Amino acid sequence: MAELHGDISGLSPRARTILERLYRRRVPPDRVATPELLRGLADASRATERQVGVLVHRGGEIESVIVGSPTGLFLPDVGRLRAAAGRFRALRLVHTHLFQEPLTRDDLTDLTRLRLDLVAALLVDRTFEPRSFTWAVNVPAEEGATPYSITGPAPWGEPQPHFAELIASLEQEFARRSRTREVSKDGRAILIHVGLRGEAGAAAKARTRLDELDALARTAGVLVVDRVSQLRDRLDPRFLLGRGKLEDVIVRAIDLDADVLVFDHELSPSQATGIESHTDLRVIDRTQLILDIFAQRAESADGKLQVELAQLRYALPRLATRDDALSRLTGGIGGRGPGETKLEIGRRRARERVTRLERRLAEVGRHRSEQRRLRRSSSIPVVALVGYTNAGKSTLMNALTSADVLAADVLFATLDPRARRLPLPDGRVALLTDTVGLIRDMPRDLFAAFRATFEEIADADLLLEVVDASSPEREDHERTTLALLVELGLERIPRLRVYNKADRLGPEELHALEGEPRSLTLSATSPGGPRALAERIAAVLPGPSPTG
Repeated sequence: MAELHGDISGLSPRARTILERLYRRRVPPDRVATPELLRGLADASRATERQVGVLVHRGGEIESVIVGSPTGLFLPDVGRLRAAAGRFRALRLVHTHLFQEPLTRDDLTDLTRLRLDLVAALLVDRTFEPRSFTWAVNVPAEEGATPYSITGPAPWGEPQPHFAELIASLEQEFARRSRTREVSKDGRAILIHVGLRGEAGAAAKARTRLDELDALARTAGVLVVDRVSQLRDRLDPRFLLGRGKLEDVIVRAIDLDADVLVFDHELSPSQATGIESHTDLRVIDRTQLILDIFAQRAESADGKLQVELAQLRYALPRLATRDDALSRLTGGIGGRGPGETKLEIGRRRARERVTRLERRLAEVGRHRSEQRRLRRSSSIPVVALVGYTNAGKSTLMNALTSADVLAADVLFATLDPRARRLPLPDGRVALLTDTVGLIRDMPRDLFAAFRATFEEIADADLLLEVVDASSPEREDHERTTLALLVELGLERIPRLRVYNKADRLGPEELHALEGEPRSLTLSATSPGGPRALAERIAAVLPGPSPTG
């Protein structure tokens, strides 16, 4: 007996027989639907008083018969969301509409989301007689345009286009566009921020948060193809953003060949699973993105241990909702680093690995403490660079000490602690250290894993808080830095704020910053800036000069 999909409870034997007969129909390649198939669908709707649809394979066979409600129907599983690049699903949906309504949002969402060849609706009257026929196909769309084209409604007996030729030409155009689009080994991503409508400056905050997420994604090697923001009265507990907005994102992902959604939030395990299940796209949250960057940048053995520990701590609670939670670490965006070598392990083995890593990092911490004790006994003053990521700390270190530390216009260019001799203008020598940059909403597991690294600055005689003076988020970066220093118990160390990248400021902005107490405004790339900073450091550091 042919299988029927949907709610078939309460159907009479006669209605079932009419529905099962639909499987006998065949559609030639030159037709969207034959008059016999359309008449059979109308008869089935008369017998059930519901929408009835069929999924027709491109070869002409009826693959599924679906029974819905009077106003809609739910399609059976037709496989994963994405067909091959430039190709459709090789299935078309032909179904009835009982109230002569045009194609609905659900119809068009199914068309685009499932990559169907075509969606068609037979509009019947109150006596279930066919009246008109309408259909839609996916089309290549420019930015902001709808990714589908609708034909009709028109009288149901009017000539139809040559179906096979129509689909072949559309697939050729999609394939051509796909070949011309830029690709990335880490995927094409859509960035998503969801904020609360009642917060002050919510729209501006959404823009700046997406700017930072964009920088994080590009640092991780992701190709960003679109950005989406939504302001809501409250965050959706399942999908974070609204279901309708999520459907729009799915349509955009299909149109732009995106295969990754990057959220500017730390998603709960259930949220990540729910969004992935609903969209069939890879879902990465802000925490995973930062972990991925750290995994790429960690060079020392200590750094790699710290990243692996943070990755495992992040993945452990997600093992309860997904058996393959650690399989995310098998490579690609959100899955690089030392953790990728132990991915088939279960929760018990993961916890054992965490315990071993914590023990080894405790030993590293003791070793660092001993190094700091030796430095204290040498009476060489220590100056530590701190600040928000990409503020220019490494560039400043190179300028002050003639070092060759990596300095790049990316986030988290430096992870492992660096220490260089700093000659001062008064003849003294100080030790200048640089550590990992800070960022708002630093992932808890990452902060805990790198705590020993941050504590490298605990014995500093002076902190140089480097701030990107040109950033529109400058004040927020300052608050973030202070909050993390307080959490580490380092807020009592004398601090000199260094406003870097002053060459990007206008006269009024420059004048306002130059009036800030215990601060210095400069550009690390101009000769005069580092020289003035070295003089200021010598003046601030305690102790007499050798000649004094």
